[in-house]
Amino acid sequence: MKKILTLVFVSVLGGIITLSAYKLFIEKKQVVTVETSVEQPFFVPTNHKATAANLVSAEHPSFVNAAEKTVDAVVHVKNTALVSAPMSLQDLFYGRQQSKRAQIGTGSGVIISPDGYIITNNHVIEGSESISITLNDNKIYNAELIGSDKKTDIALLKVEAEDDLPFITFGDSDAAQIGEWVLAVGNPFNLTSTVTAGIISAKARDLSGRNSQSFIQTDAAVNPGNSGGALVNSNGELVGINTAISSQTGSYIGYSFAVPSNIARKVVEDIIEFGNVQNGILGVSLLNTNSREAIEKGLNEINGVYVADVTEKSGAEKAGIKTGDIIKKIDNIEISKFSDLSGYLKTKRPDDIVNVEILRDDDIKTLPVALSKTDILTVDFMNMELKNLSEERKIENEINYGVEVIKNENDWLAENLGISSNYIITDINNIKIKTIEDISILKQKYGANAEQYIKKIGLINKNGEREQFVIR
Repeated sequence: MKKILTLVFVSVLGGIITLSAYKLFIEKKQVVTVETSVEQPFFVPTNHKATAANLVSAEHPSFVNAAEKTVDAVVHVKNTALVSAPMSLQDLFYGRQQSKRAQIGTGSGVIISPDGYIITNNHVIEGSESISITLNDNKIYNAELIGSDKKTDIALLKVEAEDDLPFITFGDSDAAQIGEWVLAVGNPFNLTSTVTAGIISAKARDLSGRNSQSFIQTDAAVNPGNSGGALVNSNGELVGINTAISSQTGSYIGYSFAVPSNIARKVVEDIIEFGNVQNGILGVSLLNTNSREAIEKGLNEINGVYVADVTEKSGAEKAGIKTGDIIKKIDNIEISKFSDLSGYLKTKRPDDIVNVEILRDDDIKTLPVALSKTDILTVDFMNMELKNLSEERKIENEINYGVEVIKNENDWLAENLGISSNYIITDINNIKIKTIEDISILKQKYGANAEQYIKKIGLINKNGEREQFVIR
């Protein structure tokens, strides 16, 4: 029994000694090894949950402030026009005159001053007998049409309110960048103050095919009723007036177009100050980059626009611009196509100075050019040289349209209609002729044999008398 107890005691004592040695020596060395090891990086799963605030700042800007600044300054525009109702058999039988009925069109508008000036599209109010606007708080006002410009599709309205109205400040549309977030604010389908978001998809977009337009293209959803509404940046500044959509159905399918705010601002300032739009021209004709001549010369691949001709006595000629020059910039604005050039010039007036950067014989030159009035431009039509009517002649004849005959080498028109220099052509085939651009459209429509298609022409002779001729 004593031997067994002795053996147990020795075993326990040996275990204690072994455990103590382990604790004292082996385990202590292990701790030192861990403490001196290299620290491993800390990995965060990519699908971690973030707060709403972090998501907004990281992925896209918040439009809350921009929307708050703008929704109350965008109005609903109602245009009431009188149109001829279709003639019925009873009307014909009893000899009744064609009756008139009210036709209502709607769109949007943007308040641009606290005293009630409102921008909208010309096509929203065209032909109106009366115009009313409804604010976001449902207050209704009658609006006066101050003026409009069909070329840019901009119109200016005015309402009289007892209190200052909320308004949107202008932003710089030239500074707007492709990929920048924008809001479209308007009244689609008669819904009040609807806000949609998108990005600027392109700039200086031309939809007419005549290189006369310069739209901002966006993918912000715009539908019927949005016309005349605001396109604003993330600061709530006006960068465009929503005007058109690209659609085969009449509803939005992906792209919308806005008149740049710099153009709209200049148009309304001209209307307020002068009563009409003051257009300044450079005085150059450009070669269409898609034409056969441009492709043959390799000019469809140049970085800029090719000067095909320079107008006599224009600012461009006086500044030294020549045929063959390539315009690359105007006032540091990149020019890669005609709509870039025309869009920027629409923000300028006659006698404004622009710095034109040209490439000539591999040398870059910058020439200051004083813009000219449009009445220096001429167009040839039916062997007549025509130019835009000056403001003096418009006032003299109490009209705001027409083109002046500079020279007539058409013997038939001279002998039979008496047309000579200083005559004014007011309309052709019941189409009002406002500028030589309208004549250019007729040339494109009728081609070289225009005389065969001209059936009616309206004139003002040298004595200021109106004449109408029917050509059989």
